[in-house]
Amino acid sequence: MPRGRVSCSLDKGFAAVRWSQSLIPTMKETPEGAEIPSHVLMLRAGLVGQLMAGAYSYLPLGLRSLRKAEQIVREEMNRAGAVELLMPALTPLSLWERSGRVEAFGNVLMQLSVRRQNKQVQLALGPTHEEVVTELVARHVSSYRQLPITLYQIQTKFRNEERPRFGVLRTSEFIMKDAYSFDTSVEGLNRSYDAMYQAYCRIFARCGLDYLAVEAESGPIGGDASHEFMVLADNGEDSVVHCKSCGYAANLERAETGARASVPPAGAAQKPLTKLDTPNVGSIEQVSKLLKCKPHAMIKTLIYRSQSRPGTDPQTVAVLIRGDHEANEGKIRRALGAARLELAPPEEIERVTKAPVGFAGPIGLEVPVWADHDIRGMANAVTGANERDKHFVGVNLGRDFTVADDRFADLRNAGAGDPCPRCGATMELRHAIEIGHVFKLGTKYSTALEANFADADEKLHPAIMGCYGIGVNRILASLIETSHDENGILWPMAIAPCEVVISSLNPRETEVSQAADALYDELQELGVDTLYDDRDQRPGVKFKDADLIGIPLRVVVGGRSLKDGKLEIKWRWESEARTIPIDGAGKAIEAMVTEQRGKNRPAA
Repeated sequence: MPRGRVSCSLDKGFAAVRWSQSLIPTMKETPEGAEIPSHVLMLRAGLVGQLMAGAYSYLPLGLRSLRKAEQIVREEMNRAGAVELLMPALTPLSLWERSGRVEAFGNVLMQLSVRRQNKQVQLALGPTHEEVVTELVARHVSSYRQLPITLYQIQTKFRNEERPRFGVLRTSEFIMKDAYSFDTSVEGLNRSYDAMYQAYCRIFARCGLDYLAVEAESGPIGGDASHEFMVLADNGEDSVVHCKSCGYAANLERAETGARASVPPAGAAQKPLTKLDTPNVGSIEQVSKLLKCKPHAMIKTLIYRSQSRPGTDPQTVAVLIRGDHEANEGKIRRALGAARLELAPPEEIERVTKAPVGFAGPIGLEVPVWADHDIRGMANAVTGANERDKHFVGVNLGRDFTVADDRFADLRNAGAGDPCPRCGATMELRHAIEIGHVFKLGTKYSTALEANFADADEKLHPAIMGCYGIGVNRILASLIETSHDENGILWPMAIAPCEVVISSLNPRETEVSQAADALYDELQELGVDTLYDDRDQRPGVKFKDADLIGIPLRVVVGGRSLKDGKLEIKWRWESEARTIPIDGAGKAIEAMVTEQRGKNRPAA
């Protein structure tokens, strides 16, 4: 077979590779600025090269893994009945104005102005494609007979990430699989959503990821139900709560908490309400230090502006949270039934509380007061006195302030040690990397962009939509982040850059070179995705590079073993090598690779 021939492995979309004819710039040292294992290893293994902050080139081996992940995504999306298309990344800004998301995305939306025929045209680079696909469906789908349909693409997205970091995990340019379902009913949406959810489970399992599906907020996308698919990782920028007892999991924005104490502890006698001087201290930390109390004994009074729907006048409300907890604005917004919620500006806080920021308290407020459930279990609390440089101690619910029963709700972030809302067991708080997200959108975009269908009676209705995204780059980074050792990456067979690496120990020896060439040609014919390390390098260099890149199976062709009619083989995750006869080695290696292909993760 001619040197460098493209073999039948191209049937899977991948040709075998000679190292000497490719670009594989491995590095011994940790690159400057690389903070986490996945970033370090993707650079050191020559999978990616950084052009600037937030922008990376995928080098030949990295691109192979990326394309394998894309192919798994494509196969499972097709299996689930989705139809692939490709939409432009460059979009008219007017689409985003029609949906109201110019403001929602803010600086994240990359906008540009170009001159065409003596006119300035306002454009945006798509961070996602709800607007584009909805406009497309509005033009081409008009009847219920054309629905349901789910459309998807694998496309480059752009977001103005102000602080790119962690390699390909947080970038300004990235590759996403985004899908959009259009249905005639909520029941149809539920079926489409479930199909995508199950497809995601298959995708991430096939890619070798140990993932967790968690309940999530919809954020600027819109909609009222969503799940995130997470990979638990120490360096993840997201946080999730997880109950091992029943499997409940949710991100911090969405996570609920179980039942807590509804009354103060027995024997907690009420102390007299006392106002104390607290000059120039307004934060929880400052006040607790001055008054020698714990943050959990304090009540934070937060003043919000709540808007029930766009165009209505905002209402000012107070929200009470225990001092050691963080308010969850998503929960507060849902509890209030608000379309929009924001912290009140300092002048509004001073108008409502008669005090500057930092001294608000529930006593004497003349605005609606909402409280987290934990407030019920507090006694003799510390609060702001609604007066500059003053705080109350000995504050008790019922005696000193009141909250209507229907205004108690779960309004804070859940955390480690909180009871599970499903079974009551103690939950854990874990860092995680988001790799996918599915949403039930409803009619937010179809209404804004007039994507209507006529029913059997010729009445028009907006299509009911779902949205489903996967960060394809993140599949690779998450896998590496959670599957590596001190020597390098531990790839599963499914998305490894190559399945086998042949290490020719002395390519200048004719016998070694001929045996390695023959095996390389045979593995190509057998469809085994092979990297042939034909470099004139020391064995130690070749072995270290093979481990660094993480090719699952290493095959060593050396003069000493050839004299015995043997080849040395070693799985990347095993400590010891073994030998196999050179006669029939190609078929034996193919059988080993085929068996390992059926496993989602390296067999440690």
